Parts: sequence; structure tokens; C-alpha cells
Amino acid sequence: MSEVTNTNTTVVTPEEPTTAQPEKTFTQSELDAIVKDRLARERGKYADYDALKEKAALYDERAEAEKTELQKATERAQALEVELNGMKKAESIRVIREKVARETGIPAASMSLLTGETEEACTEQAKLILSMITPNGYPQVPDGGEVTHTNKGTTKQQFAQWAAEAFG
Repeated sequence: MSEVTNTNTTVVTPEEPTTAQPEKTFTQSELDAIVKDRLARERGKYADYDALKEKAALYDERAEAEKTELQKATERAQALEVELNGMKKAESIRVIREKVARETGIPAASMSLLTGETEEACTEQAKLILSMITPNGYPQVPDGGEVTHTNKGTTKQQFAQWAAEAFG
């Protein structure tokens, strides 16, 4: 061992051992036995899972059976209230969309494009829809829908011409 002395303290550090122990090697059968043992221990932890699951289900059944009629009725009423609120909201949104469609004059076929939930949002969407359609109900096409080019040969010929123009 070596000692390092400071003015007030002495620190002792162990020296490295000169002989190293050889590394342990295992045969395949020893390794298989180790893995099998480890798996058995792990499976043992969860061996009673099915029994606990049954007990939990039985507990839930008993807890449900012990509820009073008032508790059951209260739960049903709460579920129905949630459903009713959802229906009221859906109806309110439908009324808003119909009103906006009527006021802005969007065609009935385009009314399904309104997805907003407020009158302002639906009005903005309606304005956008109206800006895209012409009085005859068809979308506006920038070039008027006219064919501006004609087919000039097979695809192979067109590609060859394009390649010659681009690289040639």
C-alpha cells in the first residue's frame, strides 16, 4: 500500500493486485439451465394472475350489486344528460350552418363543406366557397378549361423530344 501524507490527513490507497482471476466460461447446457431457472422464477411471480383477475371481477360484480337503485338511476341520468348535451350542440351547429348557407346563398350541394362551429367561421368558409364557384355552379378554372396543347406522338416520342430539348 502506498501512503500519501498531507499536513493534516493521511490517505491510504490499495495497490492493484498483480494476479488476475481467469474469466468464467459456461457450457451451453449450463447456460440453458441458468436461463430456465430465471424464467421459472419470473413465471412464478405471475402464477396467481388468473386468480387475482377472477377476484377482481367478483369484486366488481358485488360492488355493482350493492349499489342502490338511486345510484343506478343517477348514473343513467348523467349518461343521458351527456348524450342530450351532445345532441343539442350538434343541432345548434346544424342550425348555424343552414342559416349561413341561406344568408350567403351557397348551393345546397356545397353546404356540407361548411365545417365551422360558429357563425363567424361558417360565414368565412361560405365566402371562400362562393369565391371559387361561378354563377352556373361549376368551379372557376384559371385557363377557362380550354385545351392548350395537343398530343404530339407517343409517350416515348414525347419523352425523346423533351430530353433532346432539355439536354441536347
